[in-house]
Formats: sequence, structure tokens, C-alpha cells
Amino acid sequence: MAEKKLVEAITSMDEDFAQWYTDVVKKAELIEYTSVKGCMAIKPYGYAIWELIQKQLDERFKETGVENVYMPMFIPESLLQKEKDHVEGFAPEVAWVTHGGLAPLQERLCVRPTSETLFCDFYKNDIHSYRDLPKVYNQWCSVVRWEKETRPFLRSREFLWQEGHTAHATMEEAEERTIQMLNLYADFCEEVLAMPVIRGKKTDKEKFAGAEATYTIEALMHDGKALQSGTSHNFGDGFAKAFGIQFTDKDNKLKYVYQTSWGMTTRLIGAIIMVHGDNSGLVLPPRVAPVQIMIIPIQQKKEGVLEMAYALRDRLSGFRVKVDDTDKSPGWKFSEQEMRGIPIRVEIGPKDIEAGRCVICRRDTREKIEVRLEELEEKADEILEQMQKDMLERARAHRDAHTSVATNMAELEDILNNRPGFVKAMWCGDQACEDQIKEKFAATSRCMPFKQEHLSDTCVCCGKPAKKMVYWGRAY
Repeated sequence: MAEKKLVEAITSMDEDFAQWYTDVVKKAELIEYTSVKGCMAIKPYGYAIWELIQKQLDERFKETGVENVYMPMFIPESLLQKEKDHVEGFAPEVAWVTHGGLAPLQERLCVRPTSETLFCDFYKNDIHSYRDLPKVYNQWCSVVRWEKETRPFLRSREFLWQEGHTAHATMEEAEERTIQMLNLYADFCEEVLAMPVIRGKKTDKEKFAGAEATYTIEALMHDGKALQSGTSHNFGDGFAKAFGIQFTDKDNKLKYVYQTSWGMTTRLIGAIIMVHGDNSGLVLPPRVAPVQIMIIPIQQKKEGVLEMAYALRDRLSGFRVKVDDTDKSPGWKFSEQEMRGIPIRVEIGPKDIEAGRCVICRRDTREKIEVRLEELEEKADEILEQMQKDMLERARAHRDAHTSVATNMAELEDILNNRPGFVKAMWCGDQACEDQIKEKFAATSRCMPFKQEHLSDTCVCCGKPAKKMVYWGRAY
């Protein structure tokens, strides 16, 4: 009975996707709720996933010349007020500090919702000449946004992220860096998280407050909702003018710098859960799995079984590997390994030892493969690589099967209500049409993809000549 109960504790995703998500997050021990409303405690297993994301993303950043820095977490109110659109965009979500100890502060401090203003204040004193450019900085930190509705990883009042902030001598260089970072994010999602994404530009309505242009990668979750998974912004010289960031160029003239900003957050963990998970729990892509291989000894009290399990662990030292030597039953251990999304398990018992083999079971397909012990390292490596590829292909097939085309409002409504997923449709470029679609169907423009298609001559909403093909959808 006990074995069955572990899996029954998860609500089926078809029955209630939101509850399934919460169950997985809790049962796989990724987070714990706290007495701080809207904030979560990230447990060791959840944090280990974040560390793997951070490590691999950071390596990719550094290959492109990014340097890490750290800025204060407090922003004086006067500094936040300097860029009008920016402060308006963030005002409803800002948390304010009004006292230092018992004394009221002369000026309120906000807890950073994002750090553009701090970087600008820093750059205006740090940049003097064209020789000081470009500045390509990033910081790993937490930010606070006073969200009304929260959900673990997807939306919490405090979350972890990285934010890149760069300064350049020309608009062209800034645009090049903006696109470069977006493509870096997209490649990372596909190669490491096995998560296919759509690369594109946000409409003016959806762009970042204070940006000239915002680029995004959009992923599709299992329930057909979109998730913005990373953004990259070109600020032009708007912030530089507001903050007075000038440099003397080669022609000896004073000029304003051009800036970019780009970020990814712990919401990626939510994306991994919702793209790959199933009714038994998490399914982790091998490249971000804290434990890639769990060795499960069968009849472990029998002589030589545990010793063999430990010997196999030592042989597999090139992987993130553990032995489950607890006194739980094998069936319970299998359920637990599946719940936690560990990519492969190795089963070894007395009969296996005698026959000189073990059994490898894949978490994603549950396929069982008999492997000769002397071939274990080679086979494990091969299976993990295959699993990483298959998970991406499966997610891509799911996304493509849940992407539809609409040429008028009736089709758009029918698809949004009956076929969850992305909807591709033409748009005239007028915000009134975008607003109407949001108001009528609770769907937003996700992005204008770099890969444009001509689906029809007219806007899906008003019938006027179309300018862009847009991905629409309901989103997290």
C-alpha cells in the first residue's frame, strides 16, 4: 500500500494542472512555503538545480566577455524617479524601506525590483572615454516585486536571477549585444534545459518600461500556456540621457552611451517542471539534474549487494551519482527516484551480480535496458545523451502540435478556447487590436518572431493590411 500512496499524492495533470504543479514542487522537495507571504524557501534539491543553471549560464556569459559585479540592494527614491517610463512601469510592485533602525529615513529606499538605475548611477562615474567602453557587466542576485498572486518559481515576491547591464559607444554595438544575449539564452534553453523556444521581439505594449526594444524567448508549457523564459532589452541612449552617462569619443566630442539589459530567473525551474514533468512527478533533463544516476540495490541485505552498488558508484564518478541504501523497499525507492525526476536508475541485485549485468531504467520513457557491468560507464553516458536529445524533440513535437493558425477573430476565439497553445496570426501593428484581443480572450501577444511567415494579407483583428506575424497565447 505504502508504495502506491507515494505516487497517488500527485494530482493528475489532466484533472487539475495547477494542483499537479504545486504537488510536484512540494513532493519532489524543491521548495517549502514560509511564514513570509509570497516568498518561498528553496530546498537543497531545488537550489541544486538553480546552481547547475547558474554555473552553465555563467560559463556561456564569460565566453562572450561578460564580467560579474555586485550592486547594492537598495535604491534611493530620487534615483528611481530619474527615468519616467521606468519608474511608472515598476511603481505598483516596489517594496519601500522607510526606517533605518528606529529612525525614519530622510529619503525612502526601494528594495531593487531591477537594477538599471543603480548601474546607470555607477556608469556615469565609471565611464569617461571611448577607451572605457564597452562595459559588459552582469550580477547574480535576488530582486523583490510585490506581486498580488504568487506561485512557486513562476511568480514570487522575492526571486533569484541574473541581470546583465552593458554600455556601448554605438547603437549598432548595443543592438548586436542585445540579440547576442537573446540567442545565448535560446541556445541554453534548448541545449541544457531541453526546452524549445520561439525567439522574437515584443510589441511596444509588451516591451520593458524604458526600453527602445525588448526581445524575448517564449516557451510552451504542457498545459498550452506560454512562459516568457528570458528577455533582452536595447535601451538606446534613453537611460544615458536621464542619468548623464557621457564619454569623450575618438573625435573628441562628448557623446551618450547606448545600453542593454538582459535577464533570466528561477522561473526557469518552473518551466522545466511544466515542459517535462508527468503524473509521476519531475522529469529532469540530464544536464540540470542534481543526481543523474541513482543506483538502487535489490535485496540489499544479501551478501555483496551493497558492496557492488558502492563499487558501481565509484566507477561512475564522472557523473552525478548516488546509491539509495536506505531501508525502504525497492518499489518505494523507484517511486521516489521517479518523483524527483532523476534521469536514470541502475538496478542491481544478487541475480544481476551473478550474471555480470545490471538494469538501467530511463525516467522519461521508463524503458529498461540490460547492460553488462563492464560496459556500464559507456552505456550510462550514451543513454543520458540520448535522453537529453529525446526530451528536446518530444517538447518540440508537443509545441508544434499545439501551435495553430488563425486568420480572423472567430478562428482566434475558437482556437484559444478549444485548443490551448500558441496561435500564429497576422497583425496590423495597431495597439488597439492588441488591446481588443487581450480584453476579449485574455490572450496577449507573446512575440513577433524573427522567423516571419506570411499567413494572410490582413490583420486577424481589424482586417486592415497586416504588418507582422505574431505569436499569441495565454501565459503565466
